[in-house]
Amino acid sequence: LEGKQLLDRRYRLQKVQGGHVALPVLEEKLSQLWLPQEMPCALVQIQDPVPSRAVRRQTPAQKLREDLQQLLGESCSEELERDVPHAWQRHGDLVLLSEDSFRAAHWENLGPALWETVASALGAQRLAKRGRVLPDGMRSPSVTLLLGQDGWVEHVDNGIRYTFDVTKCMFSAGNITEKLRVASLPCSGEVLVDLYAGIGYFTLPYLVHAEAAFAHACEWNGHAVEALRRNLALNGVQDRCRVHHGDSRQVSSATQPQTPCPHMASPSPFLSFQLELQDIADRVNLGLIPSSEEGWPVACRVLKSTGGVLHIHHNVESVPVPAPSQTPVLQAEQGSPEAANSDREAQDSMEDSGKETLRARIRPEWQRWAEATAARIQELLVQLHGQLWCTSILHIEPVKSYAPHVHHLVLDLECRPVPS
Repeated sequence: LEGKQLLDRRYRLQKVQGGHVALPVLEEKLSQLWLPQEMPCALVQIQDPVPSRAVRRQTPAQKLREDLQQLLGESCSEELERDVPHAWQRHGDLVLLSEDSFRAAHWENLGPALWETVASALGAQRLAKRGRVLPDGMRSPSVTLLLGQDGWVEHVDNGIRYTFDVTKCMFSAGNITEKLRVASLPCSGEVLVDLYAGIGYFTLPYLVHAEAAFAHACEWNGHAVEALRRNLALNGVQDRCRVHHGDSRQVSSATQPQTPCPHMASPSPFLSFQLELQDIADRVNLGLIPSSEEGWPVACRVLKSTGGVLHIHHNVESVPVPAPSQTPVLQAEQGSPEAANSDREAQDSMEDSGKETLRARIRPEWQRWAEATAARIQELLVQLHGQLWCTSILHIEPVKSYAPHVHHLVLDLECRPVPS
């Protein structure tokens, strides 16, 4: 059998009834099987053959390639092998394949057998394939369900349970460092407004781990809102959160800054929705990339009149520079008397006031973006309240990087009114 390449090495020899031994042979080559008459044998079908040791040592990627080679037979080619994925995302019993996998037209000829083979090799019950994110303002995923009845999955992140439909909502595992940081913030007794809540990526860490007293979660994607409500209930915090379904940029004319923000977008389709929040938040989370700038006027409006902290997400481009040319993060204040003094005097003033001075080293572009953002927020607050406000850079957090030279940053910005 070995000499004629008929032995199926994926399975072990097995004892069967009558004291016989079953040898695994390749089904597609049974027509080539010929044994002398003096060697009595019979064909038996074993429902659950025992995998060989070599197969048990295989990685899922190796098993996938081998099983697909078996399925393709003589039609296997280098082009098709390049189409086989090396990596994928797993969400429970569902595997999410990458956009660049199984693109060749020949795969369609295999029908359902292809996806059943892939699922079996990867130990999955359901399969889906990722497409490009739709340019609809909601970052809706273009995901096709290939095998299974629905796309609802559950994911556990830092002890928090998230459920969502992969064909309708995105889940960014790359934000885990920021979610861990948020979970460690001292938010006991505070009120949070999350202007871009999604399925609860940051709302839940604030409530579950950071122990915020209450959260207002704003989201305009109906599919994400459904998942958000489920996730609040899954984690037992639904009584400490109010979900606002609609475009949070819609604010009443009475509470808008007197000078409109030049970066405000065109009117939203949620014309009947208006976020009825004002002077309520100790913290505002603006977790939207590439820019959350359209939400800055709303963030200023919902912030308490006594001030609070804004967590502002943004993608910042930076040129590659050697490490020695990077500069330390300095806390900068906008609107305070010290801001007109030298950098040294400003730093001394901040240290004297007990403010945190960050010792991390960051890129100059990050610092410039943070300072420009602090200045713009200070302008919006002055326009809104008609009095001087001070904005202070507490922290700049790099979340992840994109090629080429684009970094997802979070700015922690403290905002306080200046006593008259």
